[in-house]
Amino acid sequence: MHYFSQLFHYDHPWSHVVIGMWHKYPNPHCSHVLSIDVVDRSVDPNTGIIRTERILGCKQKAPGWIVKLFGGSEDAFVREVSFIDPATQTATITSVNLSLSQFATCYESIRYTPSPDGRTTFAQTAEIQARVALWRSAADKLENWLVQRFEQNAQLGKLGFSDVLRQLWEARQQQPAKQS
Repeated sequence: MHYFSQLFHYDHPWSHVVIGMWHKYPNPHCSHVLSIDVVDRSVDPNTGIIRTERILGCKQKAPGWIVKLFGGSEDAFVREVSFIDPATQTATITSVNLSLSQFATCYESIRYTPSPDGRTTFAQTAEIQARVALWRSAADKLENWLVQRFEQNAQLGKLGFSDVLRQLWEARQQQPAKQS
């Protein structure tokens, strides 16, 4: 099993980041994400927590040895569940791969929280595990490749989301204040 984690601060308040979450895809940095389908969205009437479940459709080019050994295609699907808690100003997103999960799983967790300086803290972790116990060397190679791909996509995702936030809020900041 391999682990990945990163901590980062976006130069935007929590409310802007949460709005930006719904505009993250498509973006030029994450061209591998092709579709986003909302499966369910609900608001808990007692807590105000918004729960959203989505399926992301991706296209990932895998090395030839992985395709030969495990089969599959470039098309991949990921289940994402998010919880937005306006009372505590916490946004939590968990995701897991649906495609080829019999061979490998990637559990990802993201948490957005306000930081005291007005920015938003982004904490991301991932647990990647190959499920091919019979071929430990193949499993190790698969996990290493998956971790490298995850790290690349995480960096691209961070760049892409920064661009999305900048585009969403730059125009608004440049508008002159309305006179009352």
